[in-house]
Amino acid sequence: MKKIVVVDDEADICFLLKRFLSKNDFIVETAQNGKDGLALIDSISPDLVMTDFRLGDITGTELLTAIKSKRPNLPVLIITGYSDIKVAVNVMKLGAYDYITKPLFPDEILVTVKKAIADAESSQNEELEYASPETGAVETAKPVRKMHARTKAGYVTGQSETSENLFRQVDLVAPTNFSVIIYGESGSGKEAIAQEIHNRSRRKDMPFVAMDCGAISKELAGSELFGHEKGSFTGALQTKIGHFEMANGGTLFLDEVSNLSYEIQVALLRVVQERKMRRIGGSKEIDLDVRILVASNERLLDSAKNGKFREDLYYRFNEFTIEVPALRNRKEDLMVFATTFLESTNVELNKNVTGFSEEVKNDFLSYSWPGNLRELKNVIKRATLLSDGELIEEKSLPFEIVNYKKLKDLDEEPVSQLSGVVSIADTTDVEDSKPSLKTVANEAEYDMIMQVLRDVNFNKSKAARLLNIDRKTLYNKMKQFDI
Repeated sequence: MKKIVVVDDEADICFLLKRFLSKNDFIVETAQNGKDGLALIDSISPDLVMTDFRLGDITGTELLTAIKSKRPNLPVLIITGYSDIKVAVNVMKLGAYDYITKPLFPDEILVTVKKAIADAESSQNEELEYASPETGAVETAKPVRKMHARTKAGYVTGQSETSENLFRQVDLVAPTNFSVIIYGESGSGKEAIAQEIHNRSRRKDMPFVAMDCGAISKELAGSELFGHEKGSFTGALQTKIGHFEMANGGTLFLDEVSNLSYEIQVALLRVVQERKMRRIGGSKEIDLDVRILVASNERLLDSAKNGKFREDLYYRFNEFTIEVPALRNRKEDLMVFATTFLESTNVELNKNVTGFSEEVKNDFLSYSWPGNLRELKNVIKRATLLSDGELIEEKSLPFEIVNYKKLKDLDEEPVSQLSGVVSIADTTDVEDSKPSLKTVANEAEYDMIMQVLRDVNFNKSKAARLLNIDRKTLYNKMKQFDI
């Protein structure tokens, strides 16, 4: 039976969680403050810790940091009554497996607990022991990448030559302090590769902090990177620690780095060169020991030549380059990825779908997967939820995957041209031979969005710029058309 420690200053919460989890075959011990919680963790070596974010003697963040300093692979779930996204983001960056908000829902708790323990065991199984043929001593081997192998970051390694070459580069650069540029299409797993470089480095017990540069406005980027002092600008109601400070001693990953403004690039270059920084509005210089990994789906040197990215900053980052291949170029691995995603989705949704029909396998191998691994994972989640049998069948797949060959043969003709198929945007009666003006406009809009998304390999930032709309509007349109 797996052991769980619950730390919460509310006795009722401790009692209820212990009773519920015990009924589900877990051994549960509780503590009502951080000090007793740490002592309990040391004494029983649990498989999972659940802790409230607000404790009487210390915060959940302080408890999390203390736990990770001793047992970095122990999964920790944070319980908070404050649904503030900043709290969730910060604890995840500091190493929490996940967070749960009050009021607590038993089914959600049970799924999250089981998944956290299963993922932790998967990570531990990556290191295999073997007897040295020369000395007979027990040594640790690198993991053999088999059918369902996953990295600590949840990245499926695959078993093709392409995948082996990719992880050979990761193994090569991880022990160094090189800055690395990771190139790859949207959804191909660039952040997971960055996490894996961190996990295999000497900094693995220190923070890994990720920042999506494409999702942050120019006005907030400086504060997010470098932090700010209270009162340094209008709205700065308290001191904020930036991503560089949070990552000090560890690794900072900057995704879609080319989206940073020119002014922020200048400040970033200075920090990279001098390994020192000041918070916005601050006077104290802070020494930094941070390894920087960056990712982009466009060539930074091309961006530099076009005046979008500083060339000197590019050369600072370009100590090593890794190319993450698109899923359509890794068809040998596709069913490995699909099977692994199915296993984790079964745990998450408490389902027991065992595999895929032959028709689905053929559909998967024929499809181009413009959204790469992210798209595959989402498709399998949706299909698993819709499946009522042992296998995922075609009826549970999205229209564009089942009909990919037909659509391709029609050379990007609108969906409504397919015989017997109604356009996503068409809300009129099927037999109505005179579609409304609104229907025609919606079809044209859908076709335009799909065409641009395909042209930029589903990079939503690029697509929004080409369509001359903001990202939020694009997301709303994609939701409207079920893209």
